[in-house]
Amino acid sequence: MKMRMTCLALLVAAGVTPALAQEKTFELKISHWVPASHPLQKSLEDWAAAVEKDSGGTVKSKVFPAQQLGKAFDHYDMARDGIADVTYINPGYQPGRFPIISAGELPFLMSDAKGGSMALDEWYRKYADKEMKDVKFCLAFIHSPSSFHSRAKKIVVPDDVKGMKIRPAHATMANFVTLLGGTNVQSSAPEVRDIIERGVADAVTFPWGSLLLFGIDKVTKYDMDAPLYVTTFAFVINKDKYNQMSDKQKKAIDNNCNTEAAGKVGEHWGKMEDAGIAKIKAEPSHEVYKLTPEQIALWKKASEPLAKTWADGVKKGGVEPDPAMTDLRATLKKYKALAD
Repeated sequence: MKMRMTCLALLVAAGVTPALAQEKTFELKISHWVPASHPLQKSLEDWAAAVEKDSGGTVKSKVFPAQQLGKAFDHYDMARDGIADVTYINPGYQPGRFPIISAGELPFLMSDAKGGSMALDEWYRKYADKEMKDVKFCLAFIHSPSSFHSRAKKIVVPDDVKGMKIRPAHATMANFVTLLGGTNVQSSAPEVRDIIERGVADAVTFPWGSLLLFGIDKVTKYDMDAPLYVTTFAFVINKDKYNQMSDKQKKAIDNNCNTEAAGKVGEHWGKMEDAGIAKIKAEPSHEVYKLTPEQIALWKKASEPLAKTWADGVKKGGVEPDPAMTDLRATLKKYKALAD
C-alpha cells in the first residue's frame, strides 16, 4: 500500500493523473465489403494510421475487407450494433432509410469526386445527427460520375431501358429504372458479375474503374460515357465505442472525421475510377459512346420526377426540400463540382 501511494504521489508530482497514466488502448475493427485491392482499403488504412498517430498510439485499428465481418447491405447496422467499430456504408442500399443524403444520388448533379465529396460532406453535416442518429457520423463522400454498362443492348435514350433488367447502384437509380419501364435486380457490388453472367441482369450502373476491379467488364460490352449519377457513401462509427474514449482519443477521431478527410477519400477513389475510362476504351470487346446534347436533354427530362420523389421523402422527415437542395447546389458550386 505504501509503495502504491508513493507511485501515486510521484505521478501527481509529475503532473500526470492516474487516468491519463492508464489511458485505455483501443483496437478498432474497421469493416468494408470491397476487395482489398480497391482504393478504399488504402483510404481506410490511412485514416486508421492518422487516428493512431493523433491518439498517441492508443487507438489502433485493423481493416477487414471483402465482407469478412458481414454483408454489404448490413454495414450501417453492424456499426450501430458493435459488430464492427467503423464501417463503410452505401446509404442507397436501403431505400427510404436515409432520404436526405440521397440528394447526392440525383442524376446530372455532381461532376467531380473530390469536390463532390467535400460538398456533400459539408452539406450533410447539418443533417447527419438526425438521419444517422444510431451511429457517430464520420464523413461522407462519392465516387466519380458514371452511367450504364450493358451486355447485349446499347442504352442511348431513356426509352431503351424499357423491358431491360438492370442492377441499379442505389435506390434513386432503382426508382429511375422503374420510371423508365425497366426491372430492378437488387444485388451488392460483389455479386454483379455473377448476375449479369447468368442473365439475371442485362445491365448495371457502376463506376468505371470498379467495373474492371470486379471483373464486370468481362460480361458487358456497351458503355455510356455520361455523368448520369454518383453514389453517396459514408464512414460511420459505433457510438458506445466512441463514448468510451478519453477526450484526447475522441479528438483524434474527430480530427479525421471532417470535410478535408472526405475530400481525400473521394479524390483517391476518383482517380481509380477516372483511369478506368481509358482502360475500358482500350478493350476491343467494348464500345464506349458519348451522348449528343439532344440525348442528354432527354435523360434530364426523364429524370425530373426523381427530384420530386426526393423532396417528398425529406419533407416527411421534417426537412424543407427547396432550401436544402439550393444549399447543396451552392456548396457544389463552391467546390467546383456542380455538373450543370
